[in-house]
Amino acid sequence: MTMIQLDQVSRHYVNGTRRVPALSGVSLKIDGGEYVALLGPSGSGKSTLMHVIGCLDRPTAGVYQLDGVDVAGLDSGSLAAIRNRKIGFVFQRFHLMSRLSAWENVALPMRLAGMGLAGRKARAAALLERMGLADRQDHRPHQLSGGEQQRVAVARAVANRPPVILADEPTGNLDSQSGAAIVRLLEEFVAEGHTLVMVTHDLALSRRAGRIVRLKDGCVVRDP
Repeated sequence: MTMIQLDQVSRHYVNGTRRVPALSGVSLKIDGGEYVALLGPSGSGKSTLMHVIGCLDRPTAGVYQLDGVDVAGLDSGSLAAIRNRKIGFVFQRFHLMSRLSAWENVALPMRLAGMGLAGRKARAAALLERMGLADRQDHRPHQLSGGEQQRVAVARAVANRPPVILADEPTGNLDSQSGAAIVRLLEEFVAEGHTLVMVTHDLALSRRAGRIVRLKDGCVVRDP
């Protein structure tokens, strides 16, 4: 089943009087349960493509369907609801809420989805235990190592059981051992049926994926 489909998607930005293309006519289809790496150098458009797929940015032109829904024309409230239900995000810089504990960060998407407190606490505890952080649930981000913060971020990404996980350079701020542990965790969720799309400039990391989509100058230049 097709989970992500882009047809001739472009994204342009305006910089003063200049129109700067970030994506140019990208067509891409990703099935449910696939593990796809978006590979390319800095400025290739891979992060912009990730933002479009994640409904964080809108295409300037073209059609984008997520799980059969044409999302390009949806209003901001509908896009936020789709992000909360359908997509889990893992970012290079973690983006945890500094004032919240580990379990509260994990529980945040569930809170936005309307889950009750008892259910949020139980699922957050179970996920953090799976991440090897059972004894760190009440710690705030500044009390955690980089690898621990990223494990919290992975738990948060899957809290609402989204079909799609988007990981944007998830190992970029980690040492090699911590980074390898994060990749293994993400791959466990692929084995359970989640779709994983990972942005990377690391060829060795991309080779772990089932499919590599190469980008250059805002275009797909090789798939696979």
